[in-house]
Amino acid sequence: MKAWTLFALSLLPAACICAKRTNGGIFEQYFSKFQASAPLKLDDTVYEQLTAKPRNHTTAVLLTALETRYGCQMCRDFQPEWDLLARSWAMGDRPGQTKTLFGTLDFNDGKATFQKTAPVLLLFPPTSGPNSRPDGQPVRYDFTSGPQTAEQIHAWVVRHLADGPKPALRRPFDYVRIVTLTTITLGLLSFMTVAYPYLLPILQSRNLWAAISLIIILLFTSGHMFNHIRKVPYVAGDGKGGISYFAGGFSNQFGMETQIVAAMYGVLSFATIALALKAPRMADARKQQISVIIWGAVMFGMYGFLLNVFRVKNGGYPFHLPPF
Repeated sequence: MKAWTLFALSLLPAACICAKRTNGGIFEQYFSKFQASAPLKLDDTVYEQLTAKPRNHTTAVLLTALETRYGCQMCRDFQPEWDLLARSWAMGDRPGQTKTLFGTLDFNDGKATFQKTAPVLLLFPPTSGPNSRPDGQPVRYDFTSGPQTAEQIHAWVVRHLADGPKPALRRPFDYVRIVTLTTITLGLLSFMTVAYPYLLPILQSRNLWAAISLIIILLFTSGHMFNHIRKVPYVAGDGKGGISYFAGGFSNQFGMETQIVAAMYGVLSFATIALALKAPRMADARKQQISVIIWGAVMFGMYGFLLNVFRVKNGGYPFHLPPF
């Protein structure tokens, strides 16, 4: 019996050393796995091991719910950014100088640990060594402003680590985007090369640019921008069961009013162009005379209607044109 006691006592220092190595080697145990496949895929057991006290390393854990049935679209949107950050950190910290691990705990794998909201990022600081926190409480990052980029999370993690060099975030080269932009560019150049002889006369047409300019002028002079700035109603009631299309006063207007005024300006512009350009080119004097009378009547009537609308906007305006 005495011999067994002495043998047990002789093994006690070795057992203590092994226990110490086991408790202090959590980072070394999972660092190789982190280097091979970042971020670490966690469950309740691994989560407890990585966040247990005391710890001499930092652990960043993303609590998420990736399956579609949970309806966490933000979780699925952020996951590629989180994976990119973890892989960049693992590649840039091969020696493990920062003693930082990144892990993902999905709801299906960590229901005992999981909280009600997702995604949530927890950063567990070390409880011993540089930048340690004796209480060991994690720092929480809530996604209150929507999905975040890997650059934003990288900056947040770096702020909570000890001073020293940190791995840089490296986004992979997007070959698909380069190929897509190159294909589109070459397609547009090919189209322009083939269509150039046909498009050039159109682009050089004075009538085309005059029409575009006229449309823009009519839109802005009729109050189109005012409607977008003030968010005016389209029409309003007149208090008698009917509809009012024109708002009284110069500081008010309706959406329908803008369209009516633009149509009036358009008819007046077209009548002016017809009288100035089309009528003088008519070879038949009788047709020319009829054209002048018709377009003059259209202009006279439309100006009369325009003055009537102006009197609605300003009741004290004394002038008008018949038949309004």
